[in-house]
Amino acid sequence: MTPDVLLVGAGDLGAAVGLRLADLGHGVLALRRNASLVPAPLVGRSVDLTREAPDLSDVRPRLLVVALTARPRTEESYRATYVDGMARALDALPEPPERAVLVSSTAVHGNRDLPELEDETTPPAPSDGPGRMLVAAEEAFHERVPHGSVLRLSGLYGGSSTRLLDQVREGRIDDPHRWTNRIHRTDAAAAVVHLLTMDLAPERLYLGTDDEPAQLGDVAAFLADRLGAPAPPPADRARGHGKRLSNARLRSAGWAATYPSYREGYAGLAAV
Repeated sequence: MTPDVLLVGAGDLGAAVGLRLADLGHGVLALRRNASLVPAPLVGRSVDLTREAPDLSDVRPRLLVVALTARPRTEESYRATYVDGMARALDALPEPPERAVLVSSTAVHGNRDLPELEDETTPPAPSDGPGRMLVAAEEAFHERVPHGSVLRLSGLYGGSSTRLLDQVREGRIDDPHRWTNRIHRTDAAAAVVHLLTMDLAPERLYLGTDDEPAQLGDVAAFLADRLGAPAPPPADRARGHGKRLSNARLRSAGWAATYPSYREGYAGLAAV
């Protein structure tokens, strides 16, 4: 099958998006440093975008997904991957796609304590170099694909990482009052596919997060109860701080979360 989808980045999330699109009958070409790690039936092509431009002269994708991963979390790494690397890939395309999604992060919102929920109308206020590079990547993406959509994802969970579970088991919850925002990887992948395939033209920007911002102490208490771990310090609403995000625009576009809160999302994971 001639690929009609191009994945720029095929880590856990990118590959999940590609597999969903393959299930819908699309042919998917995925760019990754090591193409042998791209799961079938996706077709992999090895390229290190931080160092070189890919040869995409034979590719005419209808759908484009940019889902890159930068390591370590430094300004230099994020510039090399999200700004320079993405630009190399998009500039190599012979013609623009019909639909495109850039997976960005709600880290561009920083950690302001605003009284209201933040949404797509809230100006970005990155608090560090990686956040600033994500803003630059969004701008570079829209310069090259003006009709494309940026999807800013909040904290991803549901993959192989057990970081929060380990913190709960070890009693290392230092700031129970902090507001947190998250989205299950299943719902994040579904959101990308929805924006690529919805009937109406998507908007330029969406926040991808679940239905319920939650204080870290409440999430930790839920997990501790299921794990039989010591109870963490309780959350206090009056002392809550940090950003709280709204997914109203994404929901109004027809997307719905399979895991609308941490309770549904962690129910199975916590029991493992």
